[in-house]
Parts: sequence; structure tokens; C-alpha cells
Amino acid sequence: QVQLVESGGGLVQAGDSLRLSCAASGRTFSRYAMGWFRQAPGKEREFVAGISWSGPSTYYANSMMGRFTISRDNAKNTVYLQMNSLNPEDTAVYYCAADPRPRVVPMSSRYEYDYWGQGTQVTVSS
Repeated sequence: QVQLVESGGGLVQAGDSLRLSCAASGRTFSRYAMGWFRQAPGKEREFVAGISWSGPSTYYANSMMGRFTISRDNAKNTVYLQMNSLNPEDTAVYYCAADPRPRVVPMSSRYEYDYWGQGTQVTVSS
């Protein structure tokens, strides 16, 4: 079992940056692949980025590649999402998720993730 708590969301202007954090409880955090998803009003929850349990393997949705960076610090039980060049289409609730399976490559399907945080709101004004 793992509990996830996101932080770092807020209201920013187009072109700004934000860094989201996800703090995880539990000793087995370092064994989990981690992912970030987002959900805008009236839309499906979509994959943003994922990172393998050890960190070297990352995977991004096409629209985020080059703007977003996922990373993790297993010593701090924390995963991060650095978001640059934000635009209004990035407005959504951002969720952190944990996949307890021993993935070498992170998965993009939300159904592969067993644990979810409560989400943090990111709003980008034009």
C-alpha cells in the first residue's frame, strides 16, 4: 500500500513554469514505476509522463515532450514533474500515480496504476 500526496499546483500565466511534487508513503516506493496524469473538465484522464522504478527510463505523451520533465528522488520518496512553457491547454487537475509492478519501462495506460493521489489544480491563463 502506498499513499500519494501532490503539491505545487497553482495559477500561472502562459509561458510560465511550475514544478509539481508527489510525496509517497511506504517503504516500497523505490520499487514502483510512477506516472503523472491530468484531467481537464469534461475530458478523459490522460497520461502525461512516467518514470521507471530506478529512474533511467522515462516516457512522455507527445504533446508534453520537450516541455515537461519527470524525475524522482527515491531517498525522499518523491516524484517531480517540471513543466515549462505552459499554455492554457495545460489547465487541468494533475494526478500522481503508482504502478507496483516491476516495470523497466513505465506504462501510459491509467489502468496499470493502482494508487492515486488526490490531485493538484494547475490553471494557466492566457
